[in-house]
Amino acid sequence: MFRNYIKIAIRNLKKNPVFMMINILGLSVGMAASILIFMFVQHEVSYDKYHENSDRIYRVSRSFFNQNGEVNLHLGHLAPPFGPLLKSDFNEELEEVVRVLNTNVILKDDANIFEERRFYFSDPEVFKVFSWEVVDGNPEEALNFPDGMVISQSMAKKYFGNAEPIGRSLEMKIGSATANMQVRAVMKDIPDNSHFKADFLASMELVTEFYGGYEAMMKNFGSNNFGTYILLAEGVTSQSISDQIPSFLNRHVNVGDDGSAPSNWTSLQLWPITDIHLHSNLDSELEPNSSIEYVYIYTAIAIFILLIACINFMNLATARSAKRAMEVGLRKVMGADRQLLIRQFMSETIILTFLALLIAVVLARLTLPVFGDFTGKDLSMNLLDHPEYILGMLVLVIVVGMLAGSYPSLFLSGFQPVKVLKGTYKIGSIHEKFRSALVIGQFAISIILIVAVLVVVNQLDYMKNKELGFEKDQVIVLPAHAELVENYETLQDRYMQHPGIEALTLASRVPSGRLLDAQGTKAEVNGDLTTMDIRLSDIHVSHSFMETFGIEMATGRDFNYQLASDSTEAFLLNQSAVRAIGWSSDEEAIGKSLHYGIRRGYVVGVVKDFHFESLHQPISPMVFMIPNDRFNEVAFKLNAENFDEAIAYLRQEWTALRPDFPFNYYTVADRFEQQYEAEERVGTVFGFFAGLAILISVLGLFGLSAYATEQRTKEIGVRKVMGASIGSIVMLLGKDFLKLVLFGFILAVPIAWYGMSSWLDGFAYSISVSWLVFIMAGLIAAIIAALTVSSQSIRAAMINPVDAFKVE
Repeated sequence: MFRNYIKIAIRNLKKNPVFMMINILGLSVGMAASILIFMFVQHEVSYDKYHENSDRIYRVSRSFFNQNGEVNLHLGHLAPPFGPLLKSDFNEELEEVVRVLNTNVILKDDANIFEERRFYFSDPEVFKVFSWEVVDGNPEEALNFPDGMVISQSMAKKYFGNAEPIGRSLEMKIGSATANMQVRAVMKDIPDNSHFKADFLASMELVTEFYGGYEAMMKNFGSNNFGTYILLAEGVTSQSISDQIPSFLNRHVNVGDDGSAPSNWTSLQLWPITDIHLHSNLDSELEPNSSIEYVYIYTAIAIFILLIACINFMNLATARSAKRAMEVGLRKVMGADRQLLIRQFMSETIILTFLALLIAVVLARLTLPVFGDFTGKDLSMNLLDHPEYILGMLVLVIVVGMLAGSYPSLFLSGFQPVKVLKGTYKIGSIHEKFRSALVIGQFAISIILIVAVLVVVNQLDYMKNKELGFEKDQVIVLPAHAELVENYETLQDRYMQHPGIEALTLASRVPSGRLLDAQGTKAEVNGDLTTMDIRLSDIHVSHSFMETFGIEMATGRDFNYQLASDSTEAFLLNQSAVRAIGWSSDEEAIGKSLHYGIRRGYVVGVVKDFHFESLHQPISPMVFMIPNDRFNEVAFKLNAENFDEAIAYLRQEWTALRPDFPFNYYTVADRFEQQYEAEERVGTVFGFFAGLAILISVLGLFGLSAYATEQRTKEIGVRKVMGASIGSIVMLLGKDFLKLVLFGFILAVPIAWYGMSSWLDGFAYSISVSWLVFIMAGLIAAIIAALTVSSQSIRAAMINPVDAFKVE
C-alpha cells in the first residue's frame, strides 16, 4: 500500500513539477532554518550538563541588601574564606567545595610572551567536582605543588609544539610579581558548552601568599573575587543548605557598622550549574552568559517559519484540489473510504516532507558557518557526535508532514463522488475563507519579524549613538602597573609632550566597566551625620580623570593638584548620588561632610550624570576620590589626527618600561559596543530569518497567484476583448491578495507591539516602539506581495485573447 502511495506521489510530482517544487522548496527552506535554530537551542540548553554530577553541582553567589531589604548588588563570586568555611560547617552535606580565581597573567617561554585571559588559580579538588578529562599527569597532585599548573591541550601545543609538556616551565607575571610555573598535567580543552573555560589551572597556594598567608586570607570577607562551587552529597537538597545559610553567615561574618547581624545585609544563594548560562546575569560573572529569553525568541522564530512553510503547502495543495477531484471521485466509487484517502494523502505529504528534509540538510550544512558567525557558537552537524539530531530530524519530518498534510487530507478526502463525476462540485466558501486566513497568518508572521528587525536595529543605533555624558572616542586603556603608578607624575609630564596625547589618568575602573566597588556611607543631612541606606559605587582616580574623559562639572570644582587635602579628604559625587543621599540640589552638596569607608572628608564638586556602565543599567550613584593605591588602569585621550603616531609612541614607551609585557590596549568606544554584542546577534538573526520567512511567503504567494491567474484566463481574455487595459487587469487580480496582506498587518501590529515592548523593558534606556516602524513593515510586506502577484498578473494580462479562449 505504502509503495503505491510513493508511486502516486512521484506521478503527481511529474505532473505538476512547478507547484510541487514550490511546495518542496518552501518546506526545505523552513526546515533548514528550523534545523539551524534547534541546533543552537540544543547547544544553549546543554551547558555544563556533560559533568558527571551536574545535578549535584551548585555555584554559590553573594548578594548585598539595603536596610529596606532591597538587593543592591548580586555577585557571582565570593570572598576567599567562604569556600573552606562551607566545607568545614557542612562537612556531611557537601562532598566537595572548590574555588577558582580568574586573572590575566603574562606567560613567557624561551621565545615568546603572551597575555593569557583564561588563567585560573584553583583548589586541588577542582577535578573531583568538574568532569574535565586529563590526558597526561596527575591533576590532583599537580595543584598541591605551589608551582603546579595544569594546561589544556591547545595551550600545550601553543607553547611547546609537539614536545612533551610535562615538567616544562613557564615564567608567570602578575603585576610586579613573578613565579616559575611547572606543567604537571595536561587536560583536554574544556568543552565550548561550559559557563567558563580555563586554559590554565594553577595552585591556589600562590594566591594564599598574596593575601598574606592563610590566616589573613580567612579574615578577608570583602574581596569577592572567587568563583565557589559545591558538590552536594547524595540525597542532600540545595534547599537544606540554603535554610542554614543565615546562621552560617552570622557565625562567621562580622556584624555591620550599625551592629546588625550579617544575614540582614548579605546572603548566599545556590545556583544549579546547569542554570548558570541561561538564567544568571549577575553583576559579576566568570564569563558573559546568555539568556533564556533569547532561547525562547529563537524557538518562536523556528516555529513561525515552519508554520509559514506549512501554510504554503496547505494553500497550494487545496488551491489545486480540482486537479485531483476526479481521482478522489473514482477512488470512492471503487470502494475507498475516507480514512483510506486520508492515509494516502498524509503519506504523500510525509514523502514530500522527507524529500524536503534531504534538501534542508544540504541547505543547513551550507549555511551553518554563516549561522555560527551570527550566533557566536561553534556548531557541528556531525551526526556521529550528535545522534540526537537524527531523532530530531525524524520527529521534524513527522510533525511537519502531519501539520502540512492535515487540512489538505481532510479537504481532499471530503469530495462527494457524484458531484465530482458530474463536474458540478464546487469548493465551498468556508474553505476559501480558511485559505485566506492562512495567507493572512503567513503575512502577519512575516510583518512581526520585520517589525522585530526594525526595532532591534533602531535600539542598537540608539545605544551606539546616545550621548553618554563623556568622551569615549580616541580613549585607549592599558593596565596600570607599579612602575607607572610610582613614577606617574614624571611619566605624565613626558607623555603630554607628544602631540597625539591630550590627557591621561589613572583609575580603579573606567567607563564601560562594571561598578562593583562600594563601601558604607554617612552624609551630613539637615545638620546631622546620617548613615545612608544606599549603595554608593566608588571609583578611585587621579586628578585628571574628569579632564581625560571630558566629564562636565554640574557645580563646585574638580580635584586640584595644588591642594594636598584633595588626596585625603575631597570627594566628587555625580548628580544621582546627590539625589540618593537626599540633598535638595547639587549646590547644597558642596561642602557637606561625607564619611565613605574609612575616609572622612567633604564634597568639593558634583559632576553631571554620565553613563559609566552600558545602557542595560541605570546610572548609579557614584563617588570619586583620590587614593594612594588601587589604580588598575591608565587611560589616554588621544588626538584623532595623530592617533596612529601616539599609539606607536606609547608602544615604544611601554616596551622600554615593561619589556616583558605585551602592549595590549582596548578603546572605551569599542568596549561599549562589545556590551551590545548579544543584541547585535539578535538583530542579525532576526534579519536573516525574517528574510527567509518573506522568501517562503513569496514562494507561496507566487504559487497561489499563478494558480489564480490560470483559473481566470478565459475571464481575462473576455475583459481584454471588451477593452480592459493591462493595468486594470493587474489591479483586478492583485487587489484580493493585497487585502489579505492588509488584514495580516492589522493582526500583526498588536502582537509585534507587545513583544518588542517587552524586549525593550530589559534596557534601562531604550527607544519607544514608533508607529513609523509598523508603517514601514507593512509597506515592505505590501511591496513584496505586490511585486510577486503583479509578476503573474502582468504575464496573464498580456496573453492573446485568442489563446485565452483555447484554455481548457
